[in-house]
Amino acid sequence: MQVRLLGPIDVLVDGAARPVPGLRRQAVLAALAVVPGEVVAADRLIEIVWGADPPATAPNALQQHVSFLRDRLGSRDAIVARPPGYALQLDGDATDAAEADRLVRLAAEATEPAERVRLLRAALGLWRGRALADAAELPGLRAAAERLDALWRTARAALVEERLRLGEHAAVLADLERMTRERPLDERLHGQLMLAQYRDGRRAEALDSYQRLRRALGEELGLDPGQALRDLHAAIVRRDPMPDPAGGAGPAAPTAVPAQLPLAVRGFTARRAELAWLDDLASGACVITGPAGVGKTSLAVHWAQGAAARFPDGQLYVSLRGFDPAGPAMDPAEALRGFLLALGLPAEKLPSGVDELAALFRGTVSGRRVLVVLDNARDADQARPLLPGAPGCLALVTSRDRLAPLVAAGAHPVALDLLTGAEARDLLASRLGADRVAAEPGAVEDIIASCARLPLALAVTAALAATRPGASLATQAAQLRAAAGGLDALDGGDAATDVRAVFSWSYRALDPAAARLFRLLGLHPGPDCTVPGAASLAGLGVEEVRPLLRRLVEANLVAERTLGRFALHDLLRQYATERARASEDAGELRLAAHRGLDHHLHTARAATHLIDPGRRPVDPGPPLPGVTIPPLGDRDRAMAWFTANHQVLTAAMRMAAADGFDTHTWALAWAVMPYLNWRGQWDEILAAEARAIDALGRLDEPEALGQAHLDVGRTYARLGRFDEAAVHLDQAIAQFAGIGYVDGQARVHYILAYNLQSQGRDRESLPHTERATELFRANGDLLWAGRSIGSQGWVLARLGEHERSLEACREAIELSSRFDDRFPQAASLHSMGYALHHLGRHGEAIDSFREALRLLEGFGDSTALADVFLHLGDALAAHGERPAAVECWRRALRLREDLADPSAEEVRERLSGDG
Repeated sequence: MQVRLLGPIDVLVDGAARPVPGLRRQAVLAALAVVPGEVVAADRLIEIVWGADPPATAPNALQQHVSFLRDRLGSRDAIVARPPGYALQLDGDATDAAEADRLVRLAAEATEPAERVRLLRAALGLWRGRALADAAELPGLRAAAERLDALWRTARAALVEERLRLGEHAAVLADLERMTRERPLDERLHGQLMLAQYRDGRRAEALDSYQRLRRALGEELGLDPGQALRDLHAAIVRRDPMPDPAGGAGPAAPTAVPAQLPLAVRGFTARRAELAWLDDLASGACVITGPAGVGKTSLAVHWAQGAAARFPDGQLYVSLRGFDPAGPAMDPAEALRGFLLALGLPAEKLPSGVDELAALFRGTVSGRRVLVVLDNARDADQARPLLPGAPGCLALVTSRDRLAPLVAAGAHPVALDLLTGAEARDLLASRLGADRVAAEPGAVEDIIASCARLPLALAVTAALAATRPGASLATQAAQLRAAAGGLDALDGGDAATDVRAVFSWSYRALDPAAARLFRLLGLHPGPDCTVPGAASLAGLGVEEVRPLLRRLVEANLVAERTLGRFALHDLLRQYATERARASEDAGELRLAAHRGLDHHLHTARAATHLIDPGRRPVDPGPPLPGVTIPPLGDRDRAMAWFTANHQVLTAAMRMAAADGFDTHTWALAWAVMPYLNWRGQWDEILAAEARAIDALGRLDEPEALGQAHLDVGRTYARLGRFDEAAVHLDQAIAQFAGIGYVDGQARVHYILAYNLQSQGRDRESLPHTERATELFRANGDLLWAGRSIGSQGWVLARLGEHERSLEACREAIELSSRFDDRFPQAASLHSMGYALHHLGRHGEAIDSFREALRLLEGFGDSTALADVFLHLGDALAAHGERPAAVECWRRALRLREDLADPSAEEVRERLSGDG
């Protein structure tokens, strides 16, 4: 038995359709069937069937309709009475809608395109017309009908995409042309059409399709196509090759997916059984365990690089630093935030708790095929929140720990041991050449024995031998034996592994300048180092340090895992630190650490000035001689630098505090704060500023101390911890008042206003925005005066004082435009549009909203975009342009659903016609 909703509402019993006569009976059945098993209140059923003003006989009529439906379903138990209403109780796929939803989900989980096509076709075959048929027009069922229509559109678009993956571009062209006519503003469909046309040799038509969409978006919404579509258009203009995916090409539709895997492992060999075993995995989790230096990361990265095409929705990588001698292991919350940002979620809507972040991550990758590599995990508790847990996704976890809890929960274990003798010979042959290895079999066996068959030690030794092609391997084997004589074994999980001997001989083969750089790299904070960072540590120029880094890479003592970023294996980092302490004067080591911190601090200061020119600069003093500050140029490059160096900066702040560099401790926290705020790294902000406040307690820097309290107060306000925010803001204003720092007092009033607005206390916030504006003006800071006036404009609009709001917004826009302060300018245009709409000046409101959208492009603030689309839709609807309004509301809904924002329901109400 099944209730059918995907067309005329009826009942299917033993394969025979039983019609349900009467719109009211159909409405009752539909209202119960869209939520099978859930109780729908009798009052709600009456409202759906008879509207807001039902007749007095409605309760009796409802009972009669339920009785009829029980007979039609062939069982009185099919609809059960449960206070305060009724529930539909059927087994299995109680409705064709539930069956369709199940098939679409199975398609998303399937690994083969052909299977996905079969399932999607089966799902689409269940539709016999418009979902809920005539009942879809009832106000109480419109939202349900819209959801089922959306499921149909999703399945149809997914089917087209899978057929494109199979190379059926010619066969889907007619469907795509019809679909884009039906939805002329749908960018995903237009991207599919353009790709199909281009692959079918119809380049001119593909370019025409783009221009049609561009004109439609411009005329209807005042927008340009999104970045993904612009990129596809540019590729078609350039005539870039996009072969049929059935012949081996990439994804069928233009998508932005993360590709975070490190560079390919050079000269990887052996581990054939493990690679074959990994090839058989489709989803779930695999833990690769073994002692330090055994090649866990090399195996994971080598296999992941080869398997990347199996995961077209992205490859995520993170080093969890579980056994990193340079600092503590990574917090899983930090890794999750990095993944979610890479997957396109906006920072400002990421939750702070690890459980909430993990749930959001699992929801984001659900239905996708994503590969996740978790390198160097400390234990199961660190890795568990980062597992995607979705069919079609695979996680590789490497660790020295056995991760028994993950294995017990179903993860596949791969335990790496030392190489066999044959595998060790193959590794040396791949690095040195088969003929050279075959010519000295006895020396090769001695080298393998000295390296204890450990891949890392063998790689280091091979790198040294490769630099001396004329030297005999017997000489090197003898030198390794001699070096091992008086050296202790490193504790890498295998007491027999004397890798320090191998390291020492390769280290002694370096020239003095390269050896010194190797030693100093052991002092560098974080997982990797840039060329300017290495130059600063050594007090050398960039061009001087490049060849030294290259020599270290060639000696296999340093790895260039990401282009331009150099890392030491944790065993090599330990060895470098040991050599530094044994060879360098303590004063010189502290001077090198000071130069390294200066590099990070002064580069971060320059980057912060580019991304937030309104942040008052601080003066921690000039950098030491020999420090390199790379030019960043513009905001985009500054943001990219922060993103690439985030983990290094976090480690640098910890190192500065631990080693007594008090000025660097507070100044680094100041410099990194805007970026951390943008990423939503609230816990990291609070930790950094706590260290800063502690350091400032030993220094006479009242302005900096006030700024630290201000940053903490702002962060607590963002987290909804309003009382704690107020405490720190009070301390900030006391510090600023004590030194007569007017600009600082103004900024505190600005944040106090925000703190009150966040609590819904808009009226109480107005005096603070007014005081902030007054102080900013008195101090000549017109940029921040514009921001404060803009905040006041939004509050006035929310309070219904629309004429005063317009006056404030115009002034804020004028000031913001002077400084090209685009985000505050967009916010004021949004506030102005909101006020104009509520004054009935809808045409002007539409223009204001569209200009706000233009300015917001590129900021990636989904919250702001969703708000503007929502209110633009309201203005368009009031202006009589309902199709364009619906498209705006749909965009707002997609953005809010992506953010898991509960206010998405507000948008659904508009789309259902109830709003």
